[in-house]
Amino acid sequence: MAEVTIAALSEAGALTFGDGYRTKRSEHGRPGYRILRVADVADGRVDLDGPDFVSDEYQRAIGSELSQAGDVLLTTKGTVGRVAIFPADVEQVVYSPQLCFFRVTDPSTIHPRFLAYWFKSEAFVRQASHRANNTDMAAYINLGDIASLSLDLPGSSEQQAIAEVLGALDDKIAANAEAIRVADDLSRAHFQSASADGDEVPLSSLARFVNGKAFTKDATGMGRVVIRIAELNSGIGGSTVRNDIEVPDDNTARSGDLLFAWSGSLTAARWYRPEAIVNQHIFKVIPAAARPMWLVNQAVHAKLDEFKSIAADKATTMGHIQRRHLDEPVLVPSAEDVKRLDALMAGLWGAALASRGREPQTHRDSRWLLPLLMSGKVRIRDAEKTVEEVL
Repeated sequence: MAEVTIAALSEAGALTFGDGYRTKRSEHGRPGYRILRVADVADGRVDLDGPDFVSDEYQRAIGSELSQAGDVLLTTKGTVGRVAIFPADVEQVVYSPQLCFFRVTDPSTIHPRFLAYWFKSEAFVRQASHRANNTDMAAYINLGDIASLSLDLPGSSEQQAIAEVLGALDDKIAANAEAIRVADDLSRAHFQSASADGDEVPLSSLARFVNGKAFTKDATGMGRVVIRIAELNSGIGGSTVRNDIEVPDDNTARSGDLLFAWSGSLTAARWYRPEAIVNQHIFKVIPAAARPMWLVNQAVHAKLDEFKSIAADKATTMGHIQRRHLDEPVLVPSAEDVKRLDALMAGLWGAALASRGREPQTHRDSRWLLPLLMSGKVRIRDAEKTVEEVL
């Protein structure tokens, strides 16, 4: 491996890099180019739904800050280090100044996808943390700091092999996410169609809503995960609390259970991880007799926007709903339609749950392989075997 800096790669003509275009409000307008901001870049994904555009009459001024397919994107302010590759066959956008783009011009020297994975590596995180400028507003890393970053660069064929192995895992993660989206979209469409001529019933008649308790208090750090709103929204992380206490079955979450955070972000989600403990501010939603889980899930989601509006009106406290709000009516399919749809909707619920259940192992393999492949501690051949087992 050869150690090389981003600046040296640029000087050698292997890539160009820069930050985005500093747009003036007077330049906004349509037809034009959508502004891609930090919030629009997630790890591995670019969201093209931002509301602001730069008029296309400023194309010459924008210059290289217009997107090109294959650009490697790195968030450099606020949340430093989210990475994505700008996709092909989508609209061209203009990058905001809080994004840095890397445009590979010589893939025989550095492979774009290898570079993207390097930005997720421990080597980048370590160097970036030493260079990041922390202010009262937000952490950021500037172009000079980025230029000085150094990476160990293997040969072209090895770079491509590493990118292909890690890419296969990313593709599996993306396929799982798409399968979940399709199953949930179909379920929602069938529910809404059948509910149009259905029955209006209190949400609370469909299930028991059992509130969690303060199980993080005196947590031992061992045993099962304690599910807080953070775990429901973002999964298990470094701040996740564990506790080895025994709790009632109604406060225990198992794969396939429906959980509903009634405070803060107001989120409803199926639990698909190992058995865990439900903390306060989260309901475990237990269907009433003869009420299928898919029906309860869709009914809760049908009320979410209304509940969020109620929570938003809590000006002096953290947004939340009260238990009386669960007694408000919701439209559901008739008993005949529930029976008619049950096999289909149960199948869609199960398909989405199965896809969710495959995610943790795939993510674990990706996190495990990345640093070892980048450092050369794991051979490509061995990594390929691991990926084959997952796929």
